[in-house]
Amino acid sequence: MTKPPSASRFRPARRLASLSDHGGLVAEIDRRRLLRGGFSLGALAMLTGCDVTDNDAVQRGLRAVSRWNDRVQAALFRPDKLAPTYDRAQVVKPPRFNAYYGIEDVEPVDGAAWRLELAGLIGDRRPWTLREINALPAQTWIYRHVCVEGWDYIGQWSGPNFRLFLERIGADLTAKYVAFRCADGYTGSIDMPSALHPQTILATGYADEPIADPFGYPLRLRTAVKLGFKNPKWITAIEVTNSYPGGYWEDRGFNWFSGL
Repeated sequence: MTKPPSASRFRPARRLASLSDHGGLVAEIDRRRLLRGGFSLGALAMLTGCDVTDNDAVQRGLRAVSRWNDRVQAALFRPDKLAPTYDRAQVVKPPRFNAYYGIEDVEPVDGAAWRLELAGLIGDRRPWTLREINALPAQTWIYRHVCVEGWDYIGQWSGPNFRLFLERIGADLTAKYVAFRCADGYTGSIDMPSALHPQTILATGYADEPIADPFGYPLRLRTAVKLGFKNPKWITAIEVTNSYPGGYWEDRGFNWFSGL
């Protein structure tokens, strides 16, 4: 995949946190997800045949359950079913900040110098400027952002429909994955059917204003059919591929499909 510009918009020490830096958070999220799903260690042992006293075996079991969950969610996904929408009066202003670092570490992106790089199964891979992105027809959606940590809020997002953009650049819409790289080093990916969902956009605005620096300026993904961490911010590159691309949190054990 095309690499982002070498000049990071974050302080180097904050660019990529390790899983050990967030062990407590990940453990708590995993605990809540298992409880919501009705799993116990005993149930996990029966499903996977693992010894619950063997940490490696438990991790392998959890990964197996996660892969099974991915397949089930993909099978249940309906690409044309719309998520609930809400009134403007319910929109939270500003949106809630979420990342693996503090909001005080966010530094502005130079929108004039920003370029969106393209790679993979795309006919026209010329980089896009923000001006070109903003020239595309925009949609506005008011739907709920749901975080894997358990909180949510209603947001109003606007920007080009993602399917329209993929068609414009000649992307292979039969490919399996769309992957993203961001200015802070974050990576993520979604399945193509979710990318083509009518409520999936490349967001450039929030609540009738350009997206502010802490919330993804100048470009972020917003989809109503995925958990929050599947909506990367500060996007600098997009790749269409048939090779599984993973992602920052997915490579650290989080469920890849993560649909709502």
